[in-house]
Amino acid sequence: MINLKTPISEEDIRKLRCGDVVGLSGIIVTARDAGHKLMVEERPQFLDEYLNGGIIYHCGPVVKNENGVWSFVSAGPTTSIREEPYQAAVIESYHLRGMIGKGGMGAKTLNACQHFGACYFHAIGGAGTLIAKSVKEIINVFKLEEFGTPEAFWVCRAENFPVIVTMDSQGESLHERVEKETAENYQRILSSITA
Repeated sequence: MINLKTPISEEDIRKLRCGDVVGLSGIIVTARDAGHKLMVEERPQFLDEYLNGGIIYHCGPVVKNENGVWSFVSAGPTTSIREEPYQAAVIESYHLRGMIGKGGMGAKTLNACQHFGACYFHAIGGAGTLIAKSVKEIINVFKLEEFGTPEAFWVCRAENFPVIVTMDSQGESLHERVEKETAENYQRILSSITA
């Protein structure tokens, strides 16, 4: 396992390759649809200190508040492709080094990863309570009243958050590779049935 701590340098991100298993530590910020739209359309500066060299987690956590202290009950990844219209601009604008989610992203994000030095990290869907254990502290929350719990920006401190690089800064995408191989296998099976 490769251990990285935010803020992450471009040099360290560019060393990563698809298939690498990484333990992320440091500051991670959750952001979903409303957050990405806001980051592109209004570019709030309150995120600068957290995202420069940082990581966005596509996640709508289940949270609890005990005596004024927030914590995550479950923090599984959400489907990342919904952020494809915004992600490249967010990478460039905030000097982001990575995104965590599930399902991968498209060509626009992959190009931004290659150009600006970022990676897409795949988290395990369905493991929300296990992933929540990697989140040791909620440092801040923004837009909670306006966006609601799932869409708010939760600023977390994580330790050894387990992820796999599935889109790297070299332009490789495991998602594209699997899709291509699946299509080829499907055609091969169809050909053998009709032959």
